[in-house]
Amino acid sequence: MRQTGARVDGLRDRLGSGLFARVAGPDGPRNRARIHGTPGPRWFGPERPIRRVHGDASMFIGGLSALLLQSLHPLAMAAVAAHSGFRGDPWGRLQRTSTFLATTTYGTADSARQACERVRAVHERVYGVTPEGAAYQAGDPHLLGWVHAAEVDSFLRAHQRYGRHRLTAQECDGYVEDMARVAGALGVPDPPRSRAELAELLSAYRPELRAGRQARGAARFLLLNPPLPFVARLPYGVLAANAVSLLPVWAARELRLPRLPLVEDVCVRPLGSAVTSAIRWAMAPPPSPASVPNA
Repeated sequence: MRQTGARVDGLRDRLGSGLFARVAGPDGPRNRARIHGTPGPRWFGPERPIRRVHGDASMFIGGLSALLLQSLHPLAMAAVAAHSGFRGDPWGRLQRTSTFLATTTYGTADSARQACERVRAVHERVYGVTPEGAAYQAGDPHLLGWVHAAEVDSFLRAHQRYGRHRLTAQECDGYVEDMARVAGALGVPDPPRSRAELAELLSAYRPELRAGRQARGAARFLLLNPPLPFVARLPYGVLAANAVSLLPVWAARELRLPRLPLVEDVCVRPLGSAVTSAIRWAMAPPPSPASVPNA
């Protein structure tokens, strides 16, 4: 029994370490120690919904679904295609995003503010013209509003379907409100603070959204050609299929992605829950912060 337990623990450590290395990068252990171990006030106390959502393995599905949804705004997609390096360095982009989310969710208030300031500085340098000739600027408040709304909606959808402890209706509104604090620091004017406001904002953006060549190319890359070893392709495929199943029907149709409700209910979603549970088992929770009063 002890040998079996040791083997299981060893497998868990290897899986968890490998996943953490992919998501957090070579500086992951140092960043984690700094984010969770630095004393001081936080934006969000331990009771806030944002900490539960962003600390759950459902984020693997929610993050991928958010990228697909965000790509439907031609200006946002053009900025990503030209400046993010998601094809040449997809893991680097993931690692930078995960570090930002961890810092703003769990780090000190000073660290969270500094992280947002760095992102705003990067956005100021990102501008150009779409293949159709439309100008874009990553710091455009209207464009930032779309990216934020798509992200919040996708993360919340994923958590409510695959999260270990789903949020109550009041906690869902609380999550949207928590994310509004981050959005405001990034330059989003008047971000939504409830699910009703979020749904209203998403509907307001709908006339601007469509899947062009760049968006469909990004979807093919994310779903069919990820830079992964062969052994990881199957679990990633499960995550990808579930990310598609989270999309609104119109969004999947725009991206020309198949939606088969019966297959999703019988096969895709149960497999998604299983893979998410496996990830949750493999990745140890982060240590408690040294100090968590609100700031």
